[in-house]
Amino acid sequence: INALGNTAVKMKRRSAEYYKLINNLFDTYLGELPEKFTYKGKEYTPKSFAESLGLNMDDYIELTSFTHKPYYQKFSPEVPDNWENEQMYNLPLDEMMEVADYALTHGYTVCWDGDVSEKGFSFKNGVAINPVVKKVEDLSGSDRARFEKMDPKEQKEMLAEAYKFEKPYPEVNVTPEVRQEGYEAFVTTDDHLMHLTGITKDQNGTKYYITKNSWGTERNTFGGYLNMSESYVRAKTIFLMVHKDAIPAAIKQKLGIK
Repeated sequence: INALGNTAVKMKRRSAEYYKLINNLFDTYLGELPEKFTYKGKEYTPKSFAESLGLNMDDYIELTSFTHKPYYQKFSPEVPDNWENEQMYNLPLDEMMEVADYALTHGYTVCWDGDVSEKGFSFKNGVAINPVVKKVEDLSGSDRARFEKMDPKEQKEMLAEAYKFEKPYPEVNVTPEVRQEGYEAFVTTDDHLMHLTGITKDQNGTKYYITKNSWGTERNTFGGYLNMSESYVRAKTIFLMVHKDAIPAAIKQKLGIK
């Protein structure tokens, strides 16, 4: 698979030979694609089943947010898994988050692609957080004041507490610059895709995105779900995909989407 992927990266497209090789690989491990199958008492071909879903994939829009490219235009994010050079609309960070919030509060869900390799991502504990571990200036208000008054030992102990995931902890104030720094330092990577299904808050009013993972329902006590903090999502999202009707009208207009 790596050889196929590397070849595709160099060619900037999929060759006819690629499809032959990948289809043979899938047939070997998964079995040949059935010509027909039955679902809920009705017989389908793969094509007729896709048509029955009523999905027009041209209605789905991919959105990202980085400062090294112009806003409200498309570009191809420079991440390893985007070897097909998929073009995505570039939005200011606050507007990308506005799209996610608008979608989730107007009956839509959101496809999320991003980084799950961080120490603050704990599927087992059902949470993903972005705690302040380096820059005190990323704290705000009373949290920053409290942290600055601590001696180094107390600060270290406080940081260790964050990864016990037992209670809320001060998180990074993620600006476009903070987000860009993580991207350019290869700290923020495109590891995984998940499904944002809702919004919730903790006892301190911190916003979290209710997230459905694909790692099975038995690997945590939350049925395969976790809550990703707003700070984590702002920092670690590579892109979002939403239905075009899930984008606020003003942002659609800026992007030229009808």
